[in-house]
Amino acid sequence: MKGKYFIADQDDIDRKLASDVYFSRTAPFITKNDGKKVIAEITASSNEIINFTGIEEMIRLLEGKNISLRAIPEGTVMSTRDSAGIPVPFIIVEGIYESIMEYETSMLGFICQSSGISTQSMKFFMEIYPKEFVSFGIRRMHPAISPMIDRAAFIGGASGVSGILGGELTGTVPVGTMPHSIAIIMGEKKAWEYVYKNSPPGRRTLLIDTFGDEKVKALEIAEKFPETDYIRLDTHSSRRGNFASIVREVRWELDLRGYRNIKIMVSGGLKLEQIEELKKAGAELFGVGTSIASAKPIDFAMDIVQVEDVPISKKGKYSGSKDVLKCTECGNVRVVPWGIALECHGPMESIMAEMIHDGKRTSKPETAADIRKRSVDLALKNVLQNRM
Repeated sequence: MKGKYFIADQDDIDRKLASDVYFSRTAPFITKNDGKKVIAEITASSNEIINFTGIEEMIRLLEGKNISLRAIPEGTVMSTRDSAGIPVPFIIVEGIYESIMEYETSMLGFICQSSGISTQSMKFFMEIYPKEFVSFGIRRMHPAISPMIDRAAFIGGASGVSGILGGELTGTVPVGTMPHSIAIIMGEKKAWEYVYKNSPPGRRTLLIDTFGDEKVKALEIAEKFPETDYIRLDTHSSRRGNFASIVREVRWELDLRGYRNIKIMVSGGLKLEQIEELKKAGAELFGVGTSIASAKPIDFAMDIVQVEDVPISKKGKYSGSKDVLKCTECGNVRVVPWGIALECHGPMESIMAEMIHDGKRTSKPETAADIRKRSVDLALKNVLQNRM
């Protein structure tokens, strides 16, 4: 390793150093014995609905290598099992095994963590909709991966991200409110005035829980800065009690005095199960951090399913090259042997796309905003039909 931080840089990953050692130890044996063409697929061990992300980094890693790759597009919301219970291959790689074996660790890392974050973000999106939330979670994870965290959270449904690099990657203006520290150092009133004057309309968000009672401070802000867009409640857990009751009380007092224009933002260790009650209490914007950034990774694995033209796999896996078809009418998904057609209520079409062909990239990179639109559209179908 080089550099002062304990991270693998781009060069380390490209040189296969961010890999499990048993691949590099066995690579000479594979090479010496004439590496064979294989088909390997990536499936998840779980049976759940996920928001699939991370493939863009994998494409960048494998482009130029002696392989071809087909995959389900990023931002696709679907079950890890088809309607018959067969594991869905989200990625299929074809090529000489020695060309990909030492990249397997990085390939899986790209999609496991990103998909876990985008899936958790999607769950918050579905629970919070039609209200919005922003991703505040990068401070809970290693800074080297903060852009990836923000990107995955944004694709999953966050309306904004807090990170400077995350904003750059997602093509959005980073979202920030007001740290407690500025109120402690400058004094609360001066801090409010500074933030109010230096924030654009629509984003003027003032923190009210640094020192005093939330209701009293909310009314103080309303009187001094009536054009405030949001007051933010980030009440410490030791003082919180019933958080929804605090929100409800603040909302009542503001409304009573004619400050319906001032909305309430909540943050601070929010869990998915708290959202519904906080929405009912009057919260209109949510800052979600650790619950999304520390999401459980999706447990993807890569397995060989064919060697040369012979279907073969280890036990517990389904051999042979495959395709993933979806009914254009009812949305039914089926995993089928490659080249097999099925009929359903309507035409069944492949949802896999070629990303790399013989080492050359064949797909155009998508913006995070375009991927998010696909993600959100698919998630909203679940919201409007049945909550996940």
